[in-house]
Order: sequence, then C-alpha cells, then structure tokens
Amino acid sequence: MTPPEYIQLKAFARIDGALLSLLFVAAFACYVVGLKSPVYGLLALLTIVLTPVFVVVRLKRFRDEALLGKISFRRAWFYVALMFGYGGLLFALAQYAYLAYLDHGYMLMVITEMLSTAETAELIKQMGMTDQISESLHVLQNTRPIDFALNMLVTVVLSGTMLGMPIAAVMQKKEKEIK
Repeated sequence: MTPPEYIQLKAFARIDGALLSLLFVAAFACYVVGLKSPVYGLLALLTIVLTPVFVVVRLKRFRDEALLGKISFRRAWFYVALMFGYGGLLFALAQYAYLAYLDHGYMLMVITEMLSTAETAELIKQMGMTDQISESLHVLQNTRPIDFALNMLVTVVLSGTMLGMPIAAVMQKKEKEIK
C-alpha cells in the first residue's frame, strides 16, 4: 500500500468510524432507556446485531467508490479494524461523558431495583447467588466512568478486529473478479 492509499484508507475509515460510533451511541441510548422499557432494550440488541451489516455496507462503498471495485483481504481487514478503532474511541468518549456527567447513578439504581423485586430476589436465593450478586453490585458501585469507557473501547476494538476477518474474507475482490 502506497502512502497516498494509506492516507485515503484512514480518511474513509475515520468517516465510517464516526458513523459507526453514532450507531453505538444509539444502541447505548436504547439500552439505557430499555432498562425501564423492554421495547428499547430489544431495539438496542437489534442495533448491535445489525452492526456487521452496517460495516459490510460501508466497506462495500469504500471498495467500489474509492478503490474501483477491488480490495485485498488484508486491506479490507485493516479498514474494518480501523473503522472499529475510530468508532470505539468516539463511542468510549460519549459513554464516558454520559456516565460521568448525566447518569448520576441511574443505571445502577435501575439494576438494583430489578434485582430487588420479590420474584428476582427469590430466584437469586434459590440459585444460591446472593453473595455473587451483592459482590457484583458492590463492584459496579465502585467502578469509575473512565473504567467503563476504557473497557468498552477495548471490547469494541477487539471485537472489530475479530469481526473484520470474516467480513474481509467475504468482501475481498481481486481485479479478475470484476465484471
């Protein structure tokens, strides 16, 4: 890959990473609202499940418009990994901003409320998980927003790198395959 091709790849990956981060922010917003409304929780799950489709569409656009219909496996994989890297970074910043300045303990409160209902408390007791749940809630209470955001950044980058392999394998096109 020549330096101009690398610059072009990074520029497209930055734009698509920003769009991907908007998708992640929408999914996170639906998750937060979905803690009280199951429909939004389902929408959050659907958004995350459809993320690979979004990535394939954006990679196809990059391949067809910028590279005239051909892309190697390695370049496609690198593009997807960069896209997830940029998107993950922006999403982690947005998640940190929400948790540090807007949440004020809302998510923890809702989770605690859900675990405190009579049915859930009985189920937890029957499964013998009372101590584990109490410990998990204690850990959540003591986790800083930056820790959540950094954990999410690492998760997005690693999952994007791994998800990039099958996507790149499917989306690669050599010159002789062009019709």
